Amino acid sequence: MLRRCGFVAAFMLASFTTFEASAVERRVAFVIGNSDYQEISALKNPAKDVVDVSDTFRQAGFDVFVASNLTKLQFEDQFRNYLAAVDGADIAVVYYSGHGFQIGGENFLIPVDASLKQAADVEVQAIKLNDVLQQMRSKSKIQVIILDACRNNPFPRKDYWLRDQLLTASGTGLAQVRSSLNTLIAFATEPGAVAYDGAGDLSPFSSAFSRRALAPNQEIRTVMSAVRRDVVEATKGLQVPWENSSLIDEVVLMRRSSRPSLPPVLEKVVLSGAGPVDLDLPEPVEVDGGTITVSIDRPPTLGRLMLDGKAVEAGELIQGKDLPRLQMDVPKGIGEPEEMDMLAYAARDNWGGEAKGMLVFRVKSGEGTQGEQVMASLEAEQEQQVLQRGIHVTGAAEAIESREIDVPVGVGAVALSLDLPTDDAAVSLRVANYPATGTLSLPDRALSPESSLTVGEVEVLRYEPQIGASAPVEVAFEIRADSGASKPAKMTLSPSVDPCDSAAGEPLDLQGVVPGLLPNEIGAEAVKLCEAAVKAYPDVARFRYELGRALLAAGKVDQARKAIQQAADRGHVRAVFELGYLYATGTGVAVDRKKANAFYAAAADKGDPYGMTSWGRALFNGYGVERDTGKGLDLLLKAASMGHTYAMNDLGAIFTEGRNGVTGDQARAVAFLEAGVQRQDMYSMNLLGRNYLSGRGVEKDPKAALALFQKAIDLGQPYAPGSLARMYRDGVGVEQNLDEAQRLFELATSRGDQSGAYDRAALEMQKGDKADQAVAVRFLAFTVALDLRNELPDARATLAQFGAKPKAAALKQLRGELKSKIPLSGSVDKQLVKVARAVWEQANPRRDLF
Repeated sequence: MLRRCGFVAAFMLASFTTFEASAVERRVAFVIGNSDYQEISALKNPAKDVVDVSDTFRQAGFDVFVASNLTKLQFEDQFRNYLAAVDGADIAVVYYSGHGFQIGGENFLIPVDASLKQAADVEVQAIKLNDVLQQMRSKSKIQVIILDACRNNPFPRKDYWLRDQLLTASGTGLAQVRSSLNTLIAFATEPGAVAYDGAGDLSPFSSAFSRRALAPNQEIRTVMSAVRRDVVEATKGLQVPWENSSLIDEVVLMRRSSRPSLPPVLEKVVLSGAGPVDLDLPEPVEVDGGTITVSIDRPPTLGRLMLDGKAVEAGELIQGKDLPRLQMDVPKGIGEPEEMDMLAYAARDNWGGEAKGMLVFRVKSGEGTQGEQVMASLEAEQEQQVLQRGIHVTGAAEAIESREIDVPVGVGAVALSLDLPTDDAAVSLRVANYPATGTLSLPDRALSPESSLTVGEVEVLRYEPQIGASAPVEVAFEIRADSGASKPAKMTLSPSVDPCDSAAGEPLDLQGVVPGLLPNEIGAEAVKLCEAAVKAYPDVARFRYELGRALLAAGKVDQARKAIQQAADRGHVRAVFELGYLYATGTGVAVDRKKANAFYAAAADKGDPYGMTSWGRALFNGYGVERDTGKGLDLLLKAASMGHTYAMNDLGAIFTEGRNGVTGDQARAVAFLEAGVQRQDMYSMNLLGRNYLSGRGVEKDPKAALALFQKAIDLGQPYAPGSLARMYRDGVGVEQNLDEAQRLFELATSRGDQSGAYDRAALEMQKGDKADQAVAVRFLAFTVALDLRNELPDARATLAQFGAKPKAAALKQLRGELKSKIPLSGSVDKQLVKVARAVWEQANPRRDLF
């Protein structure tokens, strides 16, 4: 029976240890295959490419996001989840197989629902490669983009808007891309050339990549050179893969740096004169899969080392699986008195990893009665060891079998806290079924579908769910001891979203894990839920930001600002934007446009779509900063490409009116507004409805306008009631109904629409002798109070024309609506405006809703 040999273990382990634990690299890949195009011809290979390539990255230990046949909206959703996972990653990879082409030197990837019939469509339907790269760059240390998309432009239209120019699309291939520092961009073929689908199930490029990327410990540039040779050979020189690289760090996809796992120094009693005795050495565990060979560095000197009846000499190689079958044959006459001997050996894997082992022998005489007694005792111990190992294997399987564990999403790798009832070094676990999403890891390495782990490593086994995944995943192991019988065991891991995320997560938060809620959707329970999350995960900045949102919704502005600042200090980018918003709106601080812009710019630099929109808007219009129309327009277009509807609405207005030197284009404006409506944005609905009323960029359609206005009203949009009210007031597309117009103008006023308030006052005065001048004064006061940008200067002058009596009546009524008195001074007009503002804020304490 083997025992751990404590008296020499420390010395020998110090001599034999060759590897140190290192931090686990965070490696995330997004693999996309678009085959089933709706408006153009389908591609046969990408849907199959994606399966093969995603398996390759999974075997390399990546967290792999896999997607097939993505529409534009689906790409936005899944890319946001990917970006949240990439945040702080060592390596970020995007692999795309599908249609792609270039316009004006810019490369675009094509979703399956793209039609690209209009000149404005490429900006709202296609995916700009450079935008993808910039987002990856803002979040990860190293970026790798691999494109099997260099095909002919399949669309009949060739001219498209990009920024402020109408450009012609190239007929073939993709354009060369300038890569930033520590970036590699690989193309299936050289710039301007076309890639081929090939005759097999996979494209020549994807097939070669999947095969070559699995080579262990090969740097990616070496891998891509091998891929190039294979593709050139397969296509007879018609296709030459290409890459741009600015890598300064080594990138190894299939990293294999672990050493085989061996138990500590072992001790065994061997009898002389008893013939070959089983040494019962445990089989080395190859943690990364593959095979192990064992070399005998120092054979024993007191006897012969045997395998299958043949002597094993110094330097001889045997298979790792044969190590448990080694025997020792000590001739008679040795071991009286007891003598010491040793066996030293080394286990080596496919990847160059090495571990050394030692077995210390206590050689005793096997002759006479005493020898027989020792032999009987050893045989009994051996039988007991076999029995115990069977019990250990069974116990380990039972500790894992049918376990169901909830694992929180977005808090990093979570320890599974598996407690096995054995520490027997001979027991190991092989991964039999790797989770379909997410990653398994140990503190010193990521696991792959081919990994094994020792029984001692199980207690630190971790799982990190994939962001956006909700379905439970199954993990299965084969548990074994040496070369004996094994037992299967499986467990279920269920990704779970923290209640704070569900209660206060924000839309388009690139460090968030949920679709998110608008401010008016945050409930009263959110504060307690997020306080609990911050306490449980103090290092997760996202929870501090969501606590800030919850506190803001509860009206606790000072506490909210503190939590948001803490989140920003810990690296949460949306919190940086939110600080800018607080300064821009004067929420809890004095209005400071310069400070607001500084925060907006910082958030934009980190890729936040809200930051891009606000900073782009400031630059385009010169709000608190010198106007830079070109840069502002670029930022708005980037934010829109990420699905931010506020940017789409700004662009709709810019192209509708032709602002600041940008050429007006009604059809281009409509394209952005339609994109916003597609994403259920209530502001887009109101703006597009106005286009249908006026016929700008579309044919006049009052019914379509009415439907859009009504849907926007139902969603809480502040200006849509006024838009619909004007239809009823003027009898456009509906039967004239002044009562309904009046109701809708009053609803618009209650939501903060100064134009709705102004029109309500005008509607009152149109009643002639039946007009209630106090009502007109009331709504003029609301107009001025809500018109913070002085967009309706005539309202103040109109208010001044009314007499003292209606003003006094209106002031009395407004003051009566206040729950608490406010100090008043100055002219009656000033008092009216101040009280009107106070009444509106009393009814709308959540100014962040508008």
